[in-house]
Amino acid sequence: MHKALRHTLIATLVTTLIAACGQEAPPPPKAEAPKAPEVITVKIGSASPLTGPQAHIGVDIRNGVQLAIEDANAANVEIGGKKVKFEMVAEDDEANPTKATTVAQKLVDAKVAAVVGHFNSGASIPASKIYSDAGIPQISPSSTNPKYTEQGFKTTFRVVAHDGQQGPTLARFAAKTLGAKTVAVIDDSTAYGQGLADNFEATAKSLGMKIVAREHTTDKDTDFKAILTKIKGRKPDLIMFGGIDPQAGPMVKQMKDLGIKAKFIGGDGMQTPNFIKLAGDAAAEGVMASIPGLPKEQMPGGKAFLEKYKTKFNQEVELFAPMGYDAVMVFIDAMKRAGSTDPAKFLPEIGKTNYQGVIGPIAFDEKGDLKNGPITIYVVKGGKWEALETVKPEAAQAAATATGSAPAATAPAAPAAEAAKK
Repeated sequence: MHKALRHTLIATLVTTLIAACGQEAPPPPKAEAPKAPEVITVKIGSASPLTGPQAHIGVDIRNGVQLAIEDANAANVEIGGKKVKFEMVAEDDEANPTKATTVAQKLVDAKVAAVVGHFNSGASIPASKIYSDAGIPQISPSSTNPKYTEQGFKTTFRVVAHDGQQGPTLARFAAKTLGAKTVAVIDDSTAYGQGLADNFEATAKSLGMKIVAREHTTDKDTDFKAILTKIKGRKPDLIMFGGIDPQAGPMVKQMKDLGIKAKFIGGDGMQTPNFIKLAGDAAAEGVMASIPGLPKEQMPGGKAFLEKYKTKFNQEVELFAPMGYDAVMVFIDAMKRAGSTDPAKFLPEIGKTNYQGVIGPIAFDEKGDLKNGPITIYVVKGGKWEALETVKPEAAQAAATATGSAPAATAPAAPAAEAAKK
């Protein structure tokens, strides 16, 4: 090779190498950012009366469900490695059995994972078959007729004591604490009202009380003067009513107008602030009612829940909002343990629940009833409901055994054509 050409090639090669050395090495490939957990939406149904005379109780339940869902979403719940966003689907069953079945099918079609509802036993009982057929778990925050959980459905639960416990507890309180000897019993001809009254009546008779009248009205009536006039002539010590506050309030007011001096007692359907508004402070004073559960202020999570509810909705808890809240949390707890939001997979876990809720410990027996659910007796004093005493079911059963008064047999549910009550 020509000497000059060789020198030129060498010089060119050196220049190229120097230039290459002066360049920055290409950056290493960037590591991929970790993928965010997949977010799935899980729908929780809420079914209760949102219109009509019982709407104040139905909205109260829906509000409890809403609070639970908001708290769960704020906690960024993950189930089976997936982040879950919960969504409430609220439906109005109008406290009507026929509408309740329509609502149940609507929730099934919306592909909800679970349902909190219904308020009324007469709504929960027919709706429960639709949920059962679809394999969707249902927790009622309030339905107390025993038949609700006696149908054999694996999807059916409740977080309150039932009327096979509540009715006899009321009767024993009437006999032992009030000393009642003669009683008139009125019911609103619904699954709840009739069932509660029948359980009360059976235990009252076993305790030696005389039933001087047994009357029936409906959940639509507001004029009870004919019934009360008939009862007045029997001079009972006590009138027991199985029904809801829209009837109980006017009934007590009309008792006062007629000069009836008998004491008045009922169940959880009338243990509301609305009852006092409807009856008036004077007529309501001294009226008594039972409710499944501890006094709200004495619930383990009661104080915090009541404050949160008041802040959120600018009103006081009406009745079953804490139970609606806990029903949602029981569903979520079962989903976590199952590692799945699929109803077929987390349903078996609901029956194994051992959860500390706002209302206290929650566990279910083989039928889906709340284990060891307490019952509290209240009285109206100074325009407010005040707790008188709380009875645990085991204590009630001991009392029943001692007196030979076992809980009465379950009353048949009211016909579907009749408007439903709890």
